[in-house]
Amino acid sequence: MSGTLLAQGLVLGILTGGLYALLASGLTLYFGVMKVVMVAHPAFLFLAAYATYALHTATGIDPLLTTVVTVPTFFALGVAVQRLLVARLAPESLATMSVLLTFALALLIEGGLGVVATGSYRSVTVDYASQALRLGSVALPADRLIAFGVAAVTLGGLFVVLRLTRFGRALRATISHATAARLVGIDTDRVTAIGFGIGLATAALGGAVLSLISPFFPAAHWAWIGRLMAVIVVGGLGSVQGAAVAALLLGVLEALLQVTWGATPAALLFYAFLFATLLVRPQGLFGGRLAQRF
Repeated sequence: MSGTLLAQGLVLGILTGGLYALLASGLTLYFGVMKVVMVAHPAFLFLAAYATYALHTATGIDPLLTTVVTVPTFFALGVAVQRLLVARLAPESLATMSVLLTFALALLIEGGLGVVATGSYRSVTVDYASQALRLGSVALPADRLIAFGVAAVTLGGLFVVLRLTRFGRALRATISHATAARLVGIDTDRVTAIGFGIGLATAALGGAVLSLISPFFPAAHWAWIGRLMAVIVVGGLGSVQGAAVAALLLGVLEALLQVTWGATPAALLFYAFLFATLLVRPQGLFGGRLAQRF
């Protein structure tokens, strides 16, 4: 394998890892705040991709600018889902029942998109997304650069919210010990609903980026759930920085496997890391008590 091909694979892996980090950031919040197994998160990602496609087609505005509409909408949708559905689940069986509930939501979204948009592939095409920035012999695709940039801004924003704001302290207290948080006056129900809304708002950003990168169809979300679950488990449940590190690690390894051994071993990489992590270090790279309790 030539040095140029290796460098190209490494760069693409880093950029793709940024995309994985963006898509998995919402899942990290669901697990961290509520111990909810959000199987429907990839379905919401592609619901956002379809919303981006519809707004771009109807109005002609830039796909990334549609997030001005989709992000607040998905935030409100996330709060509604938590209040009306997730909050009604029994705490003692929350993890198990959340799988069934969110699996049903995924099927509902997929079926609804199939009825409204049919099963045809859709894609959002803009000139700048098909270009590439060249650094010597290495090409940096514009769509992956955009994804990496959006991921960096999103994860940076989440870090600031979680570490430097009053709400972030309340959210971290709820993650650490909800009962103790309530005893010191934190409205954990409100914090949980907002946390769920933020998680779904990240799906709106991820969906807009996905619509630029690849064609999509109603059932496309099933191909992503394994990858995203692997990212948050390897990184550590509830750890945003862990998810980011795991996403970059898995993205780079996937790209290097693709250029050396082919697409099939690369596709199995996420499942191999998922199983290995559960066997050797269940708390993940940065996980603590949350991962051990879950």
